[in-house]
Amino acid sequence: MYDRIHMTISNKGQITGFTEEQQAVIDSLMEERTRTLTATVEELKNRLRAEQAKDNALQRMNSFLNSIWNNADAIMMVFSPEGYIRYFNPTAERLLGYRAVDVIEIESPLLFHDYAEMETRAAEFSLQLQQIVDPGLDTLTIKAKLNMPNEYEWNYIRRDGTKLPVSLTISAIRNANQITGYVGIAIDISEKKSAEAELRQALEKEKELNELKSRFVSLASHEFRTPLSTILSSVYLISQYQTSDDQLKRDKHIQRIVSSVNMLTDILNDFLSVGKIEEGKIQVRNSTFEPGKLIGTVISEMQGLQKASQHVEYIHEGGQEAMLDPGLLKHIVMNLVSNAIKFSPEGSVITVRSKSDHRHNLQLSVRDNGIGISEEDRQHLFERFFRGSNVSHIQGTGLGLHIVSRYTEIMGGNIQCHSRINEGTEFIVTFPVREI
Repeated sequence: MYDRIHMTISNKGQITGFTEEQQAVIDSLMEERTRTLTATVEELKNRLRAEQAKDNALQRMNSFLNSIWNNADAIMMVFSPEGYIRYFNPTAERLLGYRAVDVIEIESPLLFHDYAEMETRAAEFSLQLQQIVDPGLDTLTIKAKLNMPNEYEWNYIRRDGTKLPVSLTISAIRNANQITGYVGIAIDISEKKSAEAELRQALEKEKELNELKSRFVSLASHEFRTPLSTILSSVYLISQYQTSDDQLKRDKHIQRIVSSVNMLTDILNDFLSVGKIEEGKIQVRNSTFEPGKLIGTVISEMQGLQKASQHVEYIHEGGQEAMLDPGLLKHIVMNLVSNAIKFSPEGSVITVRSKSDHRHNLQLSVRDNGIGISEEDRQHLFERFFRGSNVSHIQGTGLGLHIVSRYTEIMGGNIQCHSRINEGTEFIVTFPVREI
């Protein structure tokens, strides 16, 4: 029989009435229970602190990611495996012209791609991966699926139809080794493309200038030979004429020297003009002048180039004054008239007409009865160094009409050519001017 236990609770809340042994057991159990509860509470506190720290870290990470998403200077979008856009960042809205609400869960990234470019890239990937890659979503995601580098240049199509060159990287989003979506990040490379284009243009310009220098050396060695030979022979002959009776002979050879020097000057001027044109150093300097008077003066100065019995007939109609670049116009007249003289026979008439009309245009025409230009040659007539198939026996650089064409273009005008073989040629140049 167990002893009856008498238990009372004192006014201090203590349990009494136990034997000492029983009280010791109870105290031990209470201490153990207290330790267990204390440990449990402490563990719960540690867990709570860990969860709070994790939440804080997640909040910081979310804040960081949101900052990137909202402020990064790159187009970002997330789309599902089926191709529907799920997220569309503010930069995408700004650069592509679409609102997020208009594309999310409605449109696919294919909305921003040119189909022809997609077809080209699909063919490239098919060859590279040795498998058929269909133009479309498969082209955008195939390499992401295969965990391959997937950064390529594309031309995005904006809402307004303009193109935006970008460098696009697409990566797969995986959960438990299953693809749950894709994220695309596109960087605007417009400035890079512009710089590349400028560099290519500069290199091409440098190449053209080097070719021009080479052609100059080659052509100069050929074209300079005749006038230099003429000068040397004339100087020698002049030195042989000692008496006053030889004055006419001396004058004849002096004129030959002058003509040869003028020819050399013209050749050099042509090369200098082309060089300035290619370097973009030609500037239009408009001023008020009388076009009829200027053209007439140029023609008079060129009488020394005319062949025996050749005649240049000139008439100007319309306004007496105009606002135009007189220097460039002078070069154009000189080249056209000198060509007409050069390619026309002795005794022929060269007709030059200029007219200022009521539409504020100045029209210049130069017509000859020379050897003419074939239809095939007319297609290349204004190209640098081009010479017609029927002029190999006539000296020239192939630069005159190129200069005329470029000067006319710089002055905002246009040039036409009408010609028939063995019947003659007419050049018509029209400039927009403001009559005074």
